[in-house]
Amino acid sequence: MPKHSKRYNSTVGVLDLDKAYSPAEAVAAIKKSATAKFDETVEAHLRTSADPRHADQQLRTVALLPHGLGKVVRVLVFAQGDTAAAAREAGADFVGADDLIQRIEGGWVDFDTAIATPDLMGRVGRLGRVLGRRGLMPNPRTGTVVQPQDIRRVVEEAKKGRVEVRMDRTAIIHAPIGKASFEETALVENLTSLVDIINRNRPAAVKGSFIRSSYLTSTMGPSVKLDLSSLLSLRAE
Repeated sequence: MPKHSKRYNSTVGVLDLDKAYSPAEAVAAIKKSATAKFDETVEAHLRTSADPRHADQQLRTVALLPHGLGKVVRVLVFAQGDTAAAAREAGADFVGADDLIQRIEGGWVDFDTAIATPDLMGRVGRLGRVLGRRGLMPNPRTGTVVQPQDIRRVVEEAKKGRVEVRMDRTAIIHAPIGKASFEETALVENLTSLVDIINRNRPAAVKGSFIRSSYLTSTMGPSVKLDLSSLLSLRAE
């Protein structure tokens, strides 16, 4: 059995691991236990009752966090002409078409989000083997294949903090909600946005309760259990 570090064991002492915390209590506890020498990421882990083997029970969407993720998001846009110019003006870090496709085919993937216009998807599609396994392939379901008139808005949202919400093969959703340095209210509001988008997009084929259990944790710290009734009552305004 692996041994935890002294720092980890000391942080466990400030938590009640048998308690189900309200969202506000959980955020306060996680901030207190995030004692690493870097600004730890706060993450939510939600176990669902879905069966990911069935297409009609899968969940894939995007959550816009009002306070962002607390990190620089490098945005790449496949676009041409006026759309490319709009993407640059909106703050995209890399903009192009065939030139970017060639760089990626050569092994370059130094970006966090890829966005494309529909007219270029025929060419971008050949990058599936490279981008798909890294979760970077533009996809209409995640709002990253967009019409030219929407490119500015989508780039600005991506720079602020768009979180892709999807289940893994064990039906668990893993999603960051910010940094330990954030104010407690900011983390709670980001968590609220995440839960709200999940509730709004839960698969219709899943009957009964969708979220079975949920935990909040930091990068190097222990996790705390969230009270489900308090969590599911969160609604974004």
